[in-house]
Amino acid sequence: MRAYNVLFLCTGNSARSILAEALLNHLGEGRFRGYSAGSFPKSEVHPSSIEILGSHGIATDGLRSKSWNEFARLDAPTMDFVFTVCDQAAGEVCPVWPGTPVTAHWGIPDPAAVEGTAAERKMAFQSAFQALEIRIRTFLSMPIADLDRETVMGKVEQIGRLRAESGKSV
Repeated sequence: MRAYNVLFLCTGNSARSILAEALLNHLGEGRFRGYSAGSFPKSEVHPSSIEILGSHGIATDGLRSKSWNEFARLDAPTMDFVFTVCDQAAGEVCPVWPGTPVTAHWGIPDPAAVEGTAAERKMAFQSAFQALEIRIRTFLSMPIADLDRETVMGKVEQIGRLRAESGKSV
């Protein structure tokens, strides 16, 4: 069985989409391959993204901020799923992805935009991590191969409405 390719999109590709890429690769057990990109990528991954991933024992080597144009090329991996994790990217005109990926919006507040004390900024990254972890674990538990495309589309949209605190739909 081949692995499913999943692309997480955000504007800067330095925090939320990076966290999602690393989480999916960590939890996906080879059944899924996570990627991330941004419409206007930052020059580097946010240091707090690396810190929170490391604190959970998740590998960070190879993570980099990159443009979504890398994944719109003909020689790019074909995506099975494309999820936007920030509201701005969800509203932007996305490239045409090779193949016909299932798409959904999994909006998460931007932890990199939080101002305040070091503890408040750290909590913002932890909250984003937890919200993504719940959604990704729920996504990974789906019997995708046994479901028709419309059912999968409905389920991934529903996953995007899960709250971090409880794992329950909003």
